[in-house]
Amino acid sequence: MKQVFVILVACLLSIGVRAQQPAAAGDAVAMDAFKKEKEKSDKDIADAKSAAKASTWMDRAKTYQSIAGQYIRLDSTAATTAYEAFKKVVELDKDKKGGPGKLAKEAEEALKGQAMYGAFMQQGVAKFQAKNFGDAMKSMAMAGDINPKDTLAPLYTAIAAQQVKDNATAKTQLEKYIAGGGKDAAIYGSLAMLYRSDNEVDKALATLDKGIALAPSNKDLSNEKINIMLSTNRMEDAIAGMKQMVEKDPTNVQNLVNLSIVYHNVADKSTEEIRKLEGDTKKGGNTAKQLADAKSIVDAYNSEIARLSASIKKTPKPELKRQLADVQKKLADQKAEVAKFEADAKAAAANASASADSDKRLTELKQKQTEIKSLEKQYLDKALAVDPNNYDANFNMAVFIFNDAVEMKRSVDKMDMTEYSKNGKELDGKVCGKFKQALPYFTKAKSIKDEPELTENLTNLTNILKQYEEKKIVCIESK
Repeated sequence: MKQVFVILVACLLSIGVRAQQPAAAGDAVAMDAFKKEKEKSDKDIADAKSAAKASTWMDRAKTYQSIAGQYIRLDSTAATTAYEAFKKVVELDKDKKGGPGKLAKEAEEALKGQAMYGAFMQQGVAKFQAKNFGDAMKSMAMAGDINPKDTLAPLYTAIAAQQVKDNATAKTQLEKYIAGGGKDAAIYGSLAMLYRSDNEVDKALATLDKGIALAPSNKDLSNEKINIMLSTNRMEDAIAGMKQMVEKDPTNVQNLVNLSIVYHNVADKSTEEIRKLEGDTKKGGNTAKQLADAKSIVDAYNSEIARLSASIKKTPKPELKRQLADVQKKLADQKAEVAKFEADAKAAAANASASADSDKRLTELKQKQTEIKSLEKQYLDKALAVDPNNYDANFNMAVFIFNDAVEMKRSVDKMDMTEYSKNGKELDGKVCGKFKQALPYFTKAKSIKDEPELTENLTNLTNILKQYEEKKIVCIESK
């Protein structure tokens, strides 16, 4: 979402391009005329007698308003000067009853008119181009106050506010943009990110919901909502919300895929706890094998970090960055596990009841994980039934099957020679078969869209299948 502001900044800069270009010959004559009018106005205001007249201030207001709208280079604060001059007219011009006179009424109209709005916008743009972001923010906020129904001014004010890291103003202005009827769904995502950075999670989610209602197919908004829910451990809310969306529109592929992603992340969290409990139940056993297994997990995490880092370098997606941070945390935890393994082995004289509790919890977790993974696949199947050519559905299904194969392989790798000699080769065939089932989904996804991450996964899978072929292991595909 952050790139939204970069794009908008480019648009903002383009507004003032005309004002920044060298004047043409005829334009130079007009500009020179305004310069003389400006000098005359400055001289008149310096004269006490002239400065006491409302008409002098009205002339000044109109002169500076024109300068701000057309020749901002003459005075970078012309809009502010014009505004203050109009205010002075209102102050000075009174009728016999003390009410506003004719000039005062004209000034009051001008203070909320389109010309004054445009003057402050041009002044804001000029300030922005000069990298005076604080004053740019104030000028464009003023334009927004003059025309409260406008959405452009609050949007650009928010952009300027972000340049000076004024999140409070940026949020307020984007809220005005939305309240004014702004329809750019990406801006809803930008506001949600500001809320999220200030830990206003409920506001972030509510804003994303509004954006998603505007643009149901916007993957960035949907993914950001999932990421927030996952990072704040709102799994049940995420599932309940996504199920409601699926029930309302069962043919919306993106919603089906997103719900499967939520289940995938829930299953991942279960895997972490299962790994820990499996480690706990093995304490006191073959410490050397435990240590070797723990180190192999460290190696796996290092390999995954290298893969994700390379992918991010090519395509810096927010989801990849989140995955990298997650794996890095897991790596740190795993290294700590390895470091204390010897001590854990000595202290592993757990009593029988504690061991039984761990076994029970482990059984329950594995059963629950099986149910969750079944739901993940169920929604991927539904997504593919609605649209067999959906990239995300095909890619995620391939990853789902591939990960299943990896888990099956872990079980085979844990076997000692005696166990493997009994039925290990047959199980290897089933593992190969499971890997092979992922191939058509990766291939289909590649035919839809060629992404670096997909190419890397497909290459990896092809190499794995080639290794089984070289070992003369027959792949056994099960349903």
